[in-house]
Amino acid sequence: GSDERTDVALIEIEAKDLPVARLGDSDQIEVGEWVLAIGSPFGLDYSVSAGIVSAKGRSLPTEQNENYVPFIQTDVAINPGNSGGPLFNLDGEVVGVNSQIFTRSGGSIGLSFAIPSAVARNVVDQLKENGRVTRGWLGVTIQDVDKNLAESFGLKRPRGALVAEVSKDSPAEKGGLRSGDIVVGFDGKDIPSSADLPHVVGLVAPGSRVEVEIMRDKSLQTLTVEVGGLDADESYTLASGKSDSSNGGRLGMQVETLPPEQAERLGLNGGVVVRNITPGSVAAQAGIRVGDVITLIDTSPIQSTDAFEQAVDKLTGGSSVPMRLIRNGSPLFIGLKLPD
Repeated sequence: GSDERTDVALIEIEAKDLPVARLGDSDQIEVGEWVLAIGSPFGLDYSVSAGIVSAKGRSLPTEQNENYVPFIQTDVAINPGNSGGPLFNLDGEVVGVNSQIFTRSGGSIGLSFAIPSAVARNVVDQLKENGRVTRGWLGVTIQDVDKNLAESFGLKRPRGALVAEVSKDSPAEKGGLRSGDIVVGFDGKDIPSSADLPHVVGLVAPGSRVEVEIMRDKSLQTLTVEVGGLDADESYTLASGKSDSSNGGRLGMQVETLPPEQAERLGLNGGVVVRNITPGSVAAQAGIRVGDVITLIDTSPIQSTDAFEQAVDKLTGGSSVPMRLIRNGSPLFIGLKLPD
């Protein structure tokens, strides 16, 4: 069997007494550690190259924009013909499967990526036992936490995965996760950034009950969530007339109440749409764009321009607050930093 998302396959060889390479623990390797790769670059069999681990937990873009593999980045010389070959530590254990390179010339430029042995082992065990691969699933749309968002949510530094949206009837919703929560720990593992959450969740067996550490209302809380399952062949993502408007003077933008037909199309009960932004303003510096639909400021739901003005009036100088908006149909949080 095979798993398309990780590009790992399990094959049966009808032979006996073959030498076997030991599978090591990729979780134990450290950045800066020496590693070796064996392969057939450009058809040159049994070639060995060496380098160091440059980084761990790298996420690379895919056609489905799904990150299930926390790649090991190395500077080992990897070229066409190395793919699928082993990455060894200095104890002779396989800690990775060489997979991809980043290049503009077609050859190695010191940016190579390997599938961790822990991921390969998980896939192989499932293929051997079930003939298919299932992954843990939460049912959330997440984003990174930048400096402004970290401050507005009560974090000392940017970390974790900010929940922008929770899918209806998903394991996340049933477990009590909400939009605006920041996941900083999952099943005993730290979540340094949003890129780390998908593959950590994916390695958890569906049906498992795990503890999820979140930042909510500027305090750490722990929830217990029963992880759902995602099969290998499944995926998840996620009128004319004068309009009511507000100039949002403190923020430097003009907004209008979202037309009912547009709100219905977006699945919203209301909101305000940004029509104009003053260059150099708080809104401009925060990265808000014309056409964004604002649905939340701090803890205040925004369903009309009146609600928008009331929420803006509550903001104090020098504070940092989160703003939830819809951009191109997708939810997004932005941190607003108000001047003193």
